[in-house]
Amino acid sequence: MSFSVVIPARYAATRLPAKVLLDIGGKPMLQHTYERAMASNAEQVFIATDDERIKQVAEQFGARVCMTSAAHRSGTDRIQEVATQIGMSEEKLLVNVQADEPLIPPEVINQVAENLQANGQAGIATLCDTISVQQEIDDPNCVKVVMDSRGHALYFSRATIPWQASASCRNSYRHIGIYAYRVSILNQFVQWPQSELEIQEKLEQLRALYHGVVIHVAVASVSIPPGVDTEQDLQMVRAHLAAQ
Repeated sequence: MSFSVVIPARYAATRLPAKVLLDIGGKPMLQHTYERAMASNAEQVFIATDDERIKQVAEQFGARVCMTSAAHRSGTDRIQEVATQIGMSEEKLLVNVQADEPLIPPEVINQVAENLQANGQAGIATLCDTISVQQEIDDPNCVKVVMDSRGHALYFSRATIPWQASASCRNSYRHIGIYAYRVSILNQFVQWPQSELEIQEKLEQLRALYHGVVIHVAVASVSIPPGVDTEQDLQMVRAHLAAQ
């Protein structure tokens, strides 16, 4: 099986400006994420950006960079442009790794690609984890997912699903934002307008469900440390890597 990884990287960030270039243990955050992706089984890894500052830093640590449009509204639009730029055929698989995930295990990058390859009905694959803290079940920043018996997503929501979910019963799953796509689906996805559900929930994956795309969901094979959204997150990652 072969797949590629694209890491969309933006300079602007509301809560932590220029976060992908912030130093963690002597390297920019983006380099840590890139090195994790390179340690996976991906045949090629690209960084996609519209910012020259990110391009210069990424090329300094040896990454392949694709400059993409500044008009993109999401990372999905950006990775689709990369697929077009490098001439990926529609049957190829592409994994989207978030730039602010400097601790992402290479194993889960492999897992999400392998799951998509193994599930021919699915156009997209993603991962989840069992929620073990009751507070997260009611937290709208924690996106929940429910699946059918085949591991196909039924719905994603910021609301509590299923109703009366309980961390002690381990019947609620947190969505983890790593995706593998078939390029054919990516090419369709960027042509579809936003659905009402996507707008209401502010969850892009609902556009795919609305259009009948099967999304395969599996529990991550290893624990995935949180990404970096805030200064507190940044300090936690710095401390984690320093301890190692």
